[in-house]
Amino acid sequence: MMHACAVMMHACAVMMLKAQSMSAPVDLLSELEARGLLYQTTDRAAFTAHLAQGSRSVYGGFDPTGDSLTIGNLVPLLLLRRFQLAGHRPFALVGGGTGLIGDPSGKDAERPIRDREDVAHNVARIRGIFERILDFSGPSGAVLVDNAEWLLKLSYIEVLRDVGKHFSVNMMIQKDSVRERLQNREQGISYTEFSYMLLQAYDFLHLFRAHGVTAQVAGSDQWGNTVAGIDLIRRTERAEAFGMTVPLITKADGGKFGKTEAGAVWLSADRTSPYEFYQFWLNASDVDAKRFLAIYTFLPLSEIARVAAEHDENPGARLAQRTLAAEVTQIVHGKAGLERAEAATQALFSGDVRGLPEDAVRELFASAPSTTLPRARLAAPGAAIVDLLVEGGVVKSKREAREFLEQGAIGVNGERATASSSFSSEALLFGQMLLVRRGKKSWHVLRFE
Repeated sequence: MMHACAVMMHACAVMMLKAQSMSAPVDLLSELEARGLLYQTTDRAAFTAHLAQGSRSVYGGFDPTGDSLTIGNLVPLLLLRRFQLAGHRPFALVGGGTGLIGDPSGKDAERPIRDREDVAHNVARIRGIFERILDFSGPSGAVLVDNAEWLLKLSYIEVLRDVGKHFSVNMMIQKDSVRERLQNREQGISYTEFSYMLLQAYDFLHLFRAHGVTAQVAGSDQWGNTVAGIDLIRRTERAEAFGMTVPLITKADGGKFGKTEAGAVWLSADRTSPYEFYQFWLNASDVDAKRFLAIYTFLPLSEIARVAAEHDENPGARLAQRTLAAEVTQIVHGKAGLERAEAATQALFSGDVRGLPEDAVRELFASAPSTTLPRARLAAPGAAIVDLLVEGGVVKSKREAREFLEQGAIGVNGERATASSSFSSEALLFGQMLLVRRGKKSWHVLRFE
């Protein structure tokens, strides 16, 4: 039921945004501000008027430092989608060229230099993420570009003559990331990273010339690079361009957002499974879940207010978290990914894992404690559960095993076990394992070979 409601709300939200884009112009910047997504912008009045005059081309850049993107990239990526739903055309730029250099923004040390094969591999891998979130069809269809296509063709003399002459070193060293590194005598900053601003500014100029791109969206740490591109367009083309940034997203307690004990939360299923992705959002605090609904979903603000009010009436039902998890998982992993995540969540909550497919079981229990026992241990008439719990390391002793069993706290493959239970090879899930649940949340995998 929850899944059906989430799918319906998501579809309605997208339809409403599309309907708005086809009718009266939307003050998109005010909408973004109301959602907590507007941090810095160039001349706001002029930018608003520019967007209201028709479909515009807007770009955002993504650094291919890995073979996937993280949820740290999700806000600017969703921002491109918001522009698209408002009738504008998004350009997603992957830095196949700039990725060979490395952006010093937000870094207190030099990035390692990557070879072309590594960067090209990462660019190819992250393409699918853009294709899942952006719509590449129709008059406002998204365009995916790689700046290696033009940057690798530039000569050093061209860059110095046509780009470098428009930049003041005095201005460049005032940039936070440069100034901080200059003051750090141990690290310093190489001429390579110092020049990164010129390359990103040239990206904007190239997109302006080749595709009529007139606006850039980025994270707050990219404000200096964004303004540099706008200045370069003004100096070389005598034309006006615009830019805006989104704020750094943090949790209500001020902590970093986007990290778990296992590390970063990725946008590709092979790095962070749909179930793990869904659980990340489901575990948000009440305050964060209500705020993140505005930032990470396309639900109308009126619908978000309704969800928040209903959540406050019954916090135990965790409506805000469940709505958030369903909406964002569907955006990133699609309907099938959401269904898979919800089925896995329900199975773990109920303990009945028998209905899950084998690949889902392997995914869910990949990090669970696991013990391998000889298959012969299950020869007829089977092995007693008390012995299996001890041999598998689920409990410390037979006495402890009997105590858990008497309390009804042990489940095997979704069924409650008793002190008299025994298991033969016929009981193995997928002919390979017993999934033992101790209490409500503790799982252990017994594999038999």
